[in-house]
Order: sequence, then C-alpha cells, then structure tokens
Amino acid sequence: MKPLLTLDLLLQEAVKFSDIESIYDEPSLFGVTDGKAVGTYLEQKFRIYLALLYEYQLGNSASGIDFPELNIDMKVTSIRQPQSSCPFKSARQKIFGLGYGLLIFVYEKTDDHLRKTGRLDMKHTIFVNKNYTADYQMTRGIIDILANDGNAEDLIAYMMDRNLRVDEIEASNIAEEILINPPEQGYLTISNALQWRLQYSRIIQKAGEVSGILKVR
Repeated sequence: MKPLLTLDLLLQEAVKFSDIESIYDEPSLFGVTDGKAVGTYLEQKFRIYLALLYEYQLGNSASGIDFPELNIDMKVTSIRQPQSSCPFKSARQKIFGLGYGLLIFVYEKTDDHLRKTGRLDMKHTIFVNKNYTADYQMTRGIIDILANDGNAEDLIAYMMDRNLRVDEIEASNIAEEILINPPEQGYLTISNALQWRLQYSRIIQKAGEVSGILKVR
C-alpha cells in the first residue's frame, strides 16, 4: 500500500525530481522550442514519477488543477520568459487569489547537438501558497486605498481604472467584500486575456523572502 501524497511529500519529491531532471538528457526534447510541449513533457513525467511512489488523485477537467486533494496546480515555465496560461474563472481571482496554490518548475533548456538530446536544467522550484496568488499591482493599489481611509467608491473607481473585467454591480459587490475582508498582497502578475496569463518574475525574485512563497529548490 503506497502512502498518501501530502504537501510536504510533494515538495520533497519536487526537489528530488528537479535534481534528477537537471542532469537527464532526453532525445525527444532535442530541437523542441515550443514551451507548451516542454511543459506537457515535464508535467506528465512528474505525475508518473509520483504515481510510482504515492496514492493521489489525478487532476481532471472538472477540478482544473493537477493535485485537487492538495488544492495545488503545477506550472512549468522557461527562465527566459517565466509565464504560463491559467483558466479564467472570475475577475475576483486578480484580487483575492486564484483559489489554489502553485508548484512552479522553472527550467533552462539546452540542446546537445552532438548527442542530439535536450536537457532541462531546473533553475528554480517554487511553491506559492494560495493566499499569495493575486495580482501584485491590483492588490497593492487596494491595500494603499484602504490604508488611506478609502471607501467603496474609491475601490470601484480603482477597479474600473484598472480595467478589471467586471460591470459596476459586480465591482460594487467586490468593493463591499474588500472592506469586510481585505485581500493579502499578491505576487503574481496576471494579465487580462480569454485565459489569465500568469507571469512569475516577481515570484522568482521573492521566493524565500516572503512568507508563503517557498524556494523549494
């Protein structure tokens, strides 16, 4: 009987996996420049690696995240342009966070032209607590407004100025919620699109410095 996967075990295995992957030469990655293809390769490989060791629930389209029992999604991104897409559920995610934590693998890919293999040197492995997954500038502005005795009208005006994807009624509802339950400072950069575009440069910079953003490796 395999043990159940916990958060602590997930992070421990992420370190081991990153160490292994950083010295592994993979023929199927040679010449591959598509970040999505590299991400799919690494995500599938890590899931298989974990499945050999632990019992855990696989993510599906309903849950939308890789480890639903742990409420964590896995992201793989290149150090050259550390970003990835993310399903849009609600504009509130930009203020209150995505609603789940992130395990982020940041790689630098190199090709060995003599051996015709590709290697993913894992530069960073980072865990972001769900409480810190909101947009940096959006939450910073809201926190500043609250610190200066801002009211609901100030918050609504700010959200509209920032082109948050809400109408005035929803903005009013969010403003009232903010006054009761102020958001934490987020550290992602979340760009508006049909899907959220998450950018991780600040996460990489702050890993190990901010509570809730752990530099796992």
